[in-house]
Amino acid sequence: MTIKIAIVDDNTFLINTVKEKLSFFEDLTFKFSALNGSELLTKLEENQHINLILMDIEMPVLNGIETTEVVKKKYPHIKIIMLTVFDNDENIFKAIKAGADGYLLKEVNAKELHDGIVETLNGGAAMNPSIALKTLKLLRNPINVDNPKDKEDIKLTNRETDVLEHLSKGLNYHQIAENLIISPGTVRKHIENIYKKLQVHNKLEAVEKAKQNKLI
Repeated sequence: MTIKIAIVDDNTFLINTVKEKLSFFEDLTFKFSALNGSELLTKLEENQHINLILMDIEMPVLNGIETTEVVKKKYPHIKIIMLTVFDNDENIFKAIKAGADGYLLKEVNAKELHDGIVETLNGGAAMNPSIALKTLKLLRNPINVDNPKDKEDIKLTNRETDVLEHLSKGLNYHQIAENLIISPGTVRKHIENIYKKLQVHNKLEAVEKAKQNKLI
């Protein structure tokens, strides 16, 4: 089967470079290109029989991440590989959240591009090593790309923060009381307040949430 491909990029020189890379392989057929996401959506209405889209990220009118989200909702059968100059964390994270099936850098050579396309159509994910590494790091420590206003506004007193830091080190109430020169009853009271403010039910959740919100 020949794989039908569309390219979306606001740089015609880059479109031609990618077309040239595709031309080496008989199983890949270039169907059409678009200069931005909006133009792609119009063209897809007339020609939905595309297997895969190579999508730039930075484009006017409708960028690659917004476009990916729309295409994935309307045409879930079409695979999308982001083909971009940037491998910055936020773009990778947003592209994956939008539904991208792969992420390659534009300097990718013809063979790697071909292998990435075939792999993606077979249910894999095309990713060059530097992106794969960043994706792993993102999964381990997700960056917060949401609106900072959405972040919960949790305010702990200095004393509560001290107690929480001691908790995170695995100390019990009595050890915390000794270290902070307060009574175990006061420590318990502080911990109750911390749980209430963080809306958690145990020590592990409290420490985890405090770290997420950069309180400790």
